[in-house]
Amino acid sequence: MSQADPYSPLSPSASQSASRVVKGACPHDCPDTCALKITVENERVIKVQGAAEHRSTHGALCTKVSRYAERTYHAERVLRPLKRVSAKHEAPRFEPVSWREALDDIAARLQAIAARDPQAILPYSYAGTMGLIQGESISARFFNRLGASRLDRTICAGAGGAAMTATYGHKVGMHLPFFAESKLILIWGSNSIASNLHFWTFANQAKRAGAKLICIDPRKTETADKCHQHIALLPGSDGALALGLMHELIQHDWLDHDYLNAHVDGWDELKARALQWPPERVAEVCGITAEEVVQLARDYGQTQPAAIRLNYGMQRVRGGGNAVRLVALLPCLTGAWRNRAGGLLLSASGWVAPFKNSARLEKPELLQGPEPRIINMSTIGDDLLRPSSADFGPRIEALIVYNSNPVAVAPESPKVVSGFARSDLFTVVLEHFMTDTADLADYVLPATTQLEHLDVHTSYGHTDVLINEQAIAPIGEAKSNTQIFRELAAAMGFTEPCFAETDEQLARQAFTSAIDFEALRAQGWQSLPLADAPFAAGGFPTANGRVQAAGADYVANYESRASNPDLARRYPLAMISPPARNFLNSSFVNVKSLRDIEGEPLVEVHAEDAAARGLQDGAMVRVFNDRGSYVCRLAVSARARPGVVNGLGVWWRKLGAAGSNVNEVTHQGLTDMGQAPSFYDCLVELEALAA
Repeated sequence: MSQADPYSPLSPSASQSASRVVKGACPHDCPDTCALKITVENERVIKVQGAAEHRSTHGALCTKVSRYAERTYHAERVLRPLKRVSAKHEAPRFEPVSWREALDDIAARLQAIAARDPQAILPYSYAGTMGLIQGESISARFFNRLGASRLDRTICAGAGGAAMTATYGHKVGMHLPFFAESKLILIWGSNSIASNLHFWTFANQAKRAGAKLICIDPRKTETADKCHQHIALLPGSDGALALGLMHELIQHDWLDHDYLNAHVDGWDELKARALQWPPERVAEVCGITAEEVVQLARDYGQTQPAAIRLNYGMQRVRGGGNAVRLVALLPCLTGAWRNRAGGLLLSASGWVAPFKNSARLEKPELLQGPEPRIINMSTIGDDLLRPSSADFGPRIEALIVYNSNPVAVAPESPKVVSGFARSDLFTVVLEHFMTDTADLADYVLPATTQLEHLDVHTSYGHTDVLINEQAIAPIGEAKSNTQIFRELAAAMGFTEPCFAETDEQLARQAFTSAIDFEALRAQGWQSLPLADAPFAAGGFPTANGRVQAAGADYVANYESRASNPDLARRYPLAMISPPARNFLNSSFVNVKSLRDIEGEPLVEVHAEDAAARGLQDGAMVRVFNDRGSYVCRLAVSARARPGVVNGLGVWWRKLGAAGSNVNEVTHQGLTDMGQAPSFYDCLVELEALAA
């Protein structure tokens, strides 16, 4: 029987027309944050479209989200609470239970652990939804009130975010539409056609108007195919390339001295560092030619306005934070910020910070005891296996997982699986499907999809806020994240009035008065009041308003020929693991129409590397190192450069060829800044799969 969320603005008894269009927003971890139009007929979603009137969505959706209804109505949706009846080391078996039985048992288990030490309980969540309400609102209140360990949410953007904050004061940059006016665009570490489709629309407008587009990426991506030039540098060498460009800008005096003097601190130190990186040194470190370095610097130094679209792929190596800092400093050397079509964009999320009321949503004042410890989500494999100690604190005894699938997406998955498989670990997973993580849960609680709840959204690719109205009542016994945590709070005996606030009340307090909620609801989105060229005259959100350049330097990988020659002799291939085009991290992997497009897990290998190992296109291979191995199909492909293989991810482990995925071989080493994972800092070897 369908049970509607009593806190929802939509209930089955509401007066509803047979056909209507509902305003929505894409919930997924993508810079585009598209405005949606959701067509509902007879209380069933029949179509999900992009809103044509929204300036960045302009009516277009990616293949994934255009099929969102297929995901919502998927035959394998979890629609009742499930309780584990098998041992963790056995094949997973669950039986349906009532919500009351599930919540009472979960509460009793958590209360017993909290009585010993609430820090033995850990939330684990990320960007399964990017919404402010279904993300961290009631859930954050719950864990603050409980006194649970805190999660450092680093797995995607920690290094790049820390780098931008250290350099510019926050994650701020150009405004998306103005890329259409640029004369040169460097697309650096971004497969925009696959992962930032609406930026590509504006870049393509610039291209048609005569702009030059250059893709900088170890992989020859679909985006590289459409650019005028592709520079296939080695993984982790982006900072060296940025220093080489600075070297040439300095040598040829392609500098805006007035801008540097007025708005940049630490320029003398950075200049001295850059002068140590002539093109020949850069070429050796990056695996490209000196001529490519010189020409790229000439293009960038002599073209105005010039823009850089930086993405998070390049910061997933040991030196990722410093690399982002160095690339981000390039527009300051040339004064590119003076023009609204010049500068750089990694993330726009810092622009909305002054307009968000995060503390009102999360209520940190609910914490009644000492400040809890912080657990890094990127080292969950190690941390679940740690015993209690004076340094670490209590052993993790309970996990509440929502908006994430860590068994598939966290690095060094052999350790992650071992940790989740502990017989003494109590795990609750809020989910739509039986993911790899849900398979190792003690309870799986059915959560609503974006079509079944209210939410509000910001973006890290543009500067609008959006609303997602509830289009249909929850299917089966699914409940929103907020409702699950409300009911769990009640079962725990938490009586604070804030746990009774409705989703609409939460949405109305998510932003300051600068965002009018009624106007947001009426249009579906609101644009932040920002200047077109925000840094034309400086005014960066640092303590003194100036860019901070001191300390930025190239940092080598953990695993490379230069940094670890012994390891490289055994595992000579550098591996990156960019997302498959039709998945979004581990989301959508179980949507059959999208999985049919992807086919199967692949590793792309250059013809030279395949031939050296006697491997044929289409062969099943084992990709391995000391940490583990996984099995996949080999594709001999021009998308791979010599010495680098591309392990496309992130497939669910149980949908892979041998019950594993690419994270079998990644490690838990953290980046130089932001304590983020180093997924693309990984050496491997390949061999044919034994019969």
